[in-house]
Amino acid sequence: MEIRPAEADAGIVFVRTADDGTERSVQASWRRVVRTELCTTLGDRLGPVVSTVEHVMAACAGLGLDNARVEVDGPELPIMDGSAAAFVEAIDSVGVLRLGRPRRYVRVRKKVRVEHGPAFAELSPSESGPRLDIEIAFENGPIRRQRVEFDVTAGYFRRYIARARTFGFVADVERLWTMGLARGSSLENSVAIDGERILNPEGLRYPDEFVRHKALDAIGDLALAGAPIVGAYRACRPGHALNVRVLNALFSDPDAYEIVEGKSRRAAAEALVASSLVAY
Repeated sequence: MEIRPAEADAGIVFVRTADDGTERSVQASWRRVVRTELCTTLGDRLGPVVSTVEHVMAACAGLGLDNARVEVDGPELPIMDGSAAAFVEAIDSVGVLRLGRPRRYVRVRKKVRVEHGPAFAELSPSESGPRLDIEIAFENGPIRRQRVEFDVTAGYFRRYIARARTFGFVADVERLWTMGLARGSSLENSVAIDGERILNPEGLRYPDEFVRHKALDAIGDLALAGAPIVGAYRACRPGHALNVRVLNALFSDPDAYEIVEGKSRRAAAEALVASSLVAY
């Protein structure tokens, strides 16, 4: 995978190269989401183009990166260690360029909410943003109930969110393996839970790493709005499907949002990656 510079107003574009050298590109947009099982997959009228875009999108959104061309030669972006840390480090290593163009924002004007059983996700008006309030709850195992609430700033994202790894239960992973899914899952790229035990020898990176990874996923999925959200996101037991559904609900109601230009509390201008960087 390579992340290359892109011009102003290009947004984040994923470009997949096939073995024969042909390319398919897809805009990082909620409109281009074709699957949300296990990860977020973008595609077009011909079908899926690239999957597991949420961690790269979270790194871009967390660092205030609006324009980039993400090139990949396979159907899935590299999982790395199951977090966004490697992508953040790579972007930081080359830096970003600030452009002389006003940044566009999606300002939430009224609350929108979606539900699925006990789970829900909602976007509400706020003077700044994005602000996240994420809660998860599991009846058994070491997770139980966890909650995190914060403003999405580059400093907070780097220190407290980017390194949070994906997690899964051993029984669920074994079931997925029998279905031919999650073949690459291992202790090197996820936190594995077996009953009440965490199997990773190094333990957790944060005491509440599980909910912080859910926040990371939400940041990445919400970045599919196409511009930073000025508003508050609150969710209980969220997943990729709910994250995308709440964007659909927002943009389906013209009275629920407006596109504005200018500065926010967290950033003053658009940015693009300064030079190419590569991840394997």
